[in-house]
Amino acid sequence: MRIIPAIDLIEGQCVRLTHGDYNTKKIYNTDPVEVAREFADHGIKYLHLVDLDGAKKGEVVNLKVLERICSETNLIVDFGGGLRTTESVEKVFSAGARQVTGGSIAVKNPELFESWLSRFGGEAIILGADAKNGNIAIQGWTESTALPVEAYVADYMDKGVKYVICTDISRDGALTGPAVELYASMLKSNPGVKLIASGGIADITDLDKLKALKMDGVIIGKAIYENRISLKQLEDYVD
Repeated sequence: MRIIPAIDLIEGQCVRLTHGDYNTKKIYNTDPVEVAREFADHGIKYLHLVDLDGAKKGEVVNLKVLERICSETNLIVDFGGGLRTTESVEKVFSAGARQVTGGSIAVKNPELFESWLSRFGGEAIILGADAKNGNIAIQGWTESTALPVEAYVADYMDKGVKYVICTDISRDGALTGPAVELYASMLKSNPGVKLIASGGIADITDLDKLKALKMDGVIIGKAIYENRISLKQLEDYVD
């Protein structure tokens, strides 16, 4: 199981939100590149980088931060936030990202998202499947849909999706534990999916629960920044 720390960006700073609410912003470090270097120094190989400014504006804002992280570390970065055009995806890949995550775009403009899958491949394009009461939620989680998350993922797997990041919105930034039951159900109904857990990680025992499910990866944010999980502890989980 891949260990994937998260860096969320607002105005070039490393922040965290609770339940995706921008009003809950807490700044943890003014230099996200320094944070990324620290992750790499502890043997971590992957990074989930989210441009919250970009998500709000509808275009990539923090491209230079991505470029610096990719040029100054060996981290394998997946990037999300503000990706609304093929040109924006190309810029992010040119800046050094190895994967990009599409969430709202996959609901709002499935033809465009499918064209990314066709052009860049299922190894490069991650489906962001954020869940609220079992259904997909979009637009920074402010808008619910009637799309059941498991059927939604199955449909996109038929179209070439391999990797799925699933966040249970009720748990994001809340340190209440991951959505183990949801993930177990998704893995059962979507065999072969490379499912990445996101949201709710509170302590190191949560990683053991997810590893037992055979998740592909786990994204860890606030638990690191609030010192619930140390980078030293994570060294034992890095492949």
